[in-house]
Amino acid sequence: QVQLVESGGGLVQAGGSLRLSCAASGRTFSIMGWFRQAPGKEREFVTAIRSSGGSTYYADSVTGRFTISRDIAKNTVYLQLDSLKPEDTAVYLCAARLAGTRVAITRTRNYDYWGQGTQVTVSS
Repeated sequence: QVQLVESGGGLVQAGGSLRLSCAASGRTFSIMGWFRQAPGKEREFVTAIRSSGGSTYYADSVTGRFTISRDIAKNTVYLQLDSLKPEDTAVYLCAARLAGTRVAITRTRNYDYWGQGTQVTVSS
């Protein structure tokens, strides 16, 4: 059974940092990523990483502030969130794609599995 379990969310002041984790079980994935969804807004792409080669991709809004990394042995992906802003407040969801073929990694429909999400709240 495939599971993606996120952890590490919380409440932080603007300018602070958090580290999210996504532990995958049941399968290995070619691409793992993070999306976020704020109340009343659509789910949006944050970042992704390829298992083969480790290429990373970031949304413009988080480039230079967020860093995605992976531990292949643990089948876990991490998201380091630095210089947080109130507009980063959202539920952060881990996503995973089985096939490594070229697709639009920013599109939610291209991911096969999703975690339940972890809340990140940034106060001003």
